[in-house]
Amino acid sequence: MYLFLAQAAQRPPALVSFMPIILIFGVFYFLIIKPQRQKQAEHQKMIQAVKKNDEIITIGGIHGTIINVKEGSITLRISDNVKIEIQKSAVAGLKKSKPEVSGETIEVKS
Repeated sequence: MYLFLAQAAQRPPALVSFMPIILIFGVFYFLIIKPQRQKQAEHQKMIQAVKKNDEIITIGGIHGTIINVKEGSITLRISDNVKIEIQKSAVAGLKKSKPEVSGETIEVKS
């Protein structure tokens, strides 16, 4: 019986026992959860900002030009006389436009 009382007196407080679990959750929050939420918010803003004549890529890999934007869907032109209607949530991203080449010559000194 005295042995049991001696062991009970030597236990660390409960908060100290849970500290590693709390620290692991904090690390997961800042490395995984928070960046994912920021990425989702940016994607939502991008979807809300699409407009006619934007070139987009869908999550299925289809490249097209927006010809009509509705409340929850987008009509894409993917080829001549080929139009499809997709959900706004199926937009993966905007196509990066190629930089325009000007008539200027750039000299590279070596």
